[in-house]
Amino acid sequence: MAEAPVADARVPVLMYHAVASDPSKATRALSVTPRAFAEQMAAIADRGLTPVGTAELAAAWRAGGPLPKRPVLITFDDGYEGVHRHALPVLAKHGFPATLFVTTGWLRGPYGTGGALDTMLDWDQVRELAAAGVEIGGHSHSHPQLDQLREDRLRHELIHCKEIIADQLGAAPASFAYPYGYSDRRVRRAVRDTGYAQALAVGNGLAHRRQGPYALRRVTVRRRTGPEEFARLVEGRAIARTFARDRALTKGYAVLRGTRRAWTRMSGAGA
Repeated sequence: MAEAPVADARVPVLMYHAVASDPSKATRALSVTPRAFAEQMAAIADRGLTPVGTAELAAAWRAGGPLPKRPVLITFDDGYEGVHRHALPVLAKHGFPATLFVTTGWLRGPYGTGGALDTMLDWDQVRELAAAGVEIGGHSHSHPQLDQLREDRLRHELIHCKEIIADQLGAAPASFAYPYGYSDRRVRRAVRDTGYAQALAVGNGLAHRRQGPYALRRVTVRRRTGPEEFARLVEGRAIARTFARDRALTKGYAVLRGTRRAWTRMSGAGA
């Protein structure tokens, strides 16, 4: 397999959520239909891209080693049941690796706390995904905005999530994804100190080694993402233009979030 110099790689990291024909209202905008997902994976294969895992990408960048030619990452957040029902057969058909970041308190089973936005995976399904080669990463326990939490709650969300995954799968997760994509220096440090080797944000830009292992960017795939836009995402074209509105909203919200964090810390209240 041809390889590319690691320092030169700008990698599209695709962020999926639910894969469902009839998702809940809460997940619809960030869902894709099973048919669309199958067509998107076929497009990746047709273009000669090479899917890699999150841990594989981060390890290559950490060591300064090479990556396969035209790498791309396929990631799923939260742990919706359609990842097993609809996405797994398509991934297996193409032999594609992927990463699933699970919110442990949302999954069906002994650790469920409620609050999930749609039908979630159970732990037997998560184990089947792991056995099929899907990397299982952490996505917190209850899906809060981590940068708004006090230190004790932040640590609990990270550690409890990691311990549950280790208990259910027999191995601790190496990768993490920030709920809502939100993090700050304190959160990234806590993720590192919990033992995660790398973490993904959103940012709607291509991932690059210089972002560091705890702030790797992803691009959002949604229900309105058509074939032409998807082709631009995986080829790394016109990313800034595609997500211009998202970035403007993110910048505005960042100011509000910073003010809220400062008030929380001054008042000593949790979020």
